[in-house]
Amino acid sequence: MKKPKWVVEKEQAKKADAAATVWLFGLHAVRDALLNPKREKLRLMVTLNAHNKLEDAILTAGITPDIIDPRKFKPPIDPGSVHQGAALEVKPLDWGSLADVAIGAEAPRLILLDRVTDPHNVGAILRSAEVLGASAVIGTRHHAAPETGALAKTASGALERQPYVRVRNLADAIVELQGMGYMVLGLDGEADATIETTLNGQKDRAVALVLGAEGPGLRQKTRETCDALVKIDAAGGFGSLNVSNAAAIALYASKDHA
Repeated sequence: MKKPKWVVEKEQAKKADAAATVWLFGLHAVRDALLNPKREKLRLMVTLNAHNKLEDAILTAGITPDIIDPRKFKPPIDPGSVHQGAALEVKPLDWGSLADVAIGAEAPRLILLDRVTDPHNVGAILRSAEVLGASAVIGTRHHAAPETGALAKTASGALERQPYVRVRNLADAIVELQGMGYMVLGLDGEADATIETTLNGQKDRAVALVLGAEGPGLRQKTRETCDALVKIDAAGGFGSLNVSNAAAIALYASKDHA
């Protein structure tokens, strides 16, 4: 019996995911990946200068690097990338399921991203999420920034420590979180209530903050699934904020002023 097309496509996608690798670059991103015992490392390319700067991390990782003349250093990354003479091929990190990262903290905070595709924005959000104590950043498998060298470099090491989970369907993930007891708040500059007023007296509530891409914002299905739409309490319009800045401010507001 011939397999249905959707089954074949699902199996092909699973095989592709299993074979996928990522090239990280830059001294900071490479160092943090080398020191992460959960990161599967495949190949390290370095110049002698970068090797000397990363020597302790290389020894800790137990990997034998390819030391390459700077004039011949051409790792398989975008030629314009600022690699600082270091590039590391790795397997993507596996943080488990949504429930794995959403359950456990006393008063967890999650960031959900609706079609935020710019790896620099997602990297910056991961960095803010780590600093401000978020349990995880949740994106989608499609129409979202995958784990890349550019994302890792912008995250400045946070990619190795801050859970970044990509789900199949964001609305389904929101419903799942609501079933766990989360209050899910969608960020919308036109909303009537602020984050602070909505969470007043509920500081210990599990909260998920949903942010959309700059311009289009949240999709209609996402807006309808959230428990409430909220805005950042600011003098200017929400549209003037970069999504990574908005994520940091929203996370801070939900944690310290609820």
